[in-house]
Amino acid sequence: MSEGDYNRKNKIERKVVSVVVNDSANEKLIRLLEEQLTRSNQQNEELLKQIESLSQQVRYLTKLLYGSKTEKSKYQAAEGQGSLFDDDPFFKESEQTEKQSQQTVSYTVVRKVNKKKRNDLLRDDVGIEMVHHHPKHTVCDCCEHQMIEIGSTLVREEAKFIPAKIVKVQHIEHAYECKMCKNDASQSAQIKRGKAPQPPIQRSIASPSMLARVIYDKFMQYLPLYRQVKEWERNGLLTNDKNLSNWVIRVAEDWLLPVYEKIKNVLMLKSFMHVDETYSQILNRSDGKSAQSNAYNWVFRSVPSQGPIIVLFHSSLSRGRAVLEDFTTNFKGTIICDGYSAYGNLPDITFANCWAHERRYWLKANSKHGQAGVDYCDQLYRLERKFKHLPPGKRRKARQKHSKPIVEKFLKWVEDSPFYGTNTLAKAAGYTLKHAQGLKAFLFDGRIEIDNNPAENAIRPNVIGRKNWLFSVSEAGARANAICLSLAETAKANGIDFYQYLVKLLMDLPNLPIHQQPEILNNYMPWSKNIKTTCVMK
Repeated sequence: MSEGDYNRKNKIERKVVSVVVNDSANEKLIRLLEEQLTRSNQQNEELLKQIESLSQQVRYLTKLLYGSKTEKSKYQAAEGQGSLFDDDPFFKESEQTEKQSQQTVSYTVVRKVNKKKRNDLLRDDVGIEMVHHHPKHTVCDCCEHQMIEIGSTLVREEAKFIPAKIVKVQHIEHAYECKMCKNDASQSAQIKRGKAPQPPIQRSIASPSMLARVIYDKFMQYLPLYRQVKEWERNGLLTNDKNLSNWVIRVAEDWLLPVYEKIKNVLMLKSFMHVDETYSQILNRSDGKSAQSNAYNWVFRSVPSQGPIIVLFHSSLSRGRAVLEDFTTNFKGTIICDGYSAYGNLPDITFANCWAHERRYWLKANSKHGQAGVDYCDQLYRLERKFKHLPPGKRRKARQKHSKPIVEKFLKWVEDSPFYGTNTLAKAAGYTLKHAQGLKAFLFDGRIEIDNNPAENAIRPNVIGRKNWLFSVSEAGARANAICLSLAETAKANGIDFYQYLVKLLMDLPNLPIHQQPEILNNYMPWSKNIKTTCVMK
């Protein structure tokens, strides 16, 4: 082989090697680009999910800012009525300018005629004061003879307000002695002394009526103690909010707590109750946490099918399961509640979950699927409105026949739907599947309510009060608040005048052996005959 041929052969081999090397490099480059493209696609999918989640949050926050603040829906409105604009596609479309609708819609509005006259606003037992107006001169201007009355006319009636006043009541005990026995040396002296009733607070100027008024104004009128001070000064009592606070705490611990404990024992014997909780603030905490840390007020409410309504509040520093476990030590039955994790794994207690909370999760989704979830809930509520007045046995049968298929269809729809991720729709689906067993509980017992709204309604007075009195200085003050609020709401639920009820408790209990004979308290329960005949709400 000549030198030229050898060089040409080497050159061809180098080109082949170069082509092979270049092909291998291209393949590596292609694989690298494909991997980068795959990663980019994955990142894009994740970004799209984040964008969708953020978009839902923006829609939800926009609805909170500018939308309706109520959760009322068609099942809460009268038949055939609903919102004028919400969820109506007509108002989401652009205005039709070319063709105008010629359809005429006629409807009839039925208004209730108010037959109550202005003067009927006063109760029948309100006292009457007559003011007579006679002419200044009853001598005839013509003949100067005395005129005689020929009639009178009732011109108007008006309500007159007489401000409250404070009277200093002095209790004086009188002693009597028998002079005959005194003069008889064979007889011992015979002396009798009048006995003044025991006050609610020893060595205090506060009377039962005054203490009842302070507690009533705070827990029924939501008037904090520091704002009551000026009103008491106007009426003649010079005091301060510290004095008022000490009085409330002392009365709650000495005389209202035994009644509270007795009511609690009655509640623990029942087999169903609603439970909810809300935050509060206690400045001086025993757990070492700052005053800004949340304390909590729990509410426990009985169901109407098990006797008189009981509403109890319980103050605690924590929202943990231990608080619920300690309070319900003697309770065996079903608790109707929301999906908070503390409601679970308690001995002898089952939990029924709230469909109002379930509906709220789907309402927050604010999407087509979210509206579908809301529609399922609304179907159940429309049925509950029909079953409301049925006895528990018949209500259970009606639920089994009509509500159960809807619940099963709803749960299957959630299981089969591809809801995943961290958006509100996925959270709603996750919440539903997690609490499916508790959501079905109402189907098997007519005494179980479909939601926990009774507890949420019962806890509202605490929330309204919190906006006014803001915080409790001490844990003792928070406990006193819970006791007083419990008696106030239980009395109100049983048609009892809370002020009159307090007056009777604070007048009677200090003079009765309630600690030695606790059965006496049975006569002072808000639903007892003794209380209903003397403290009925007018």
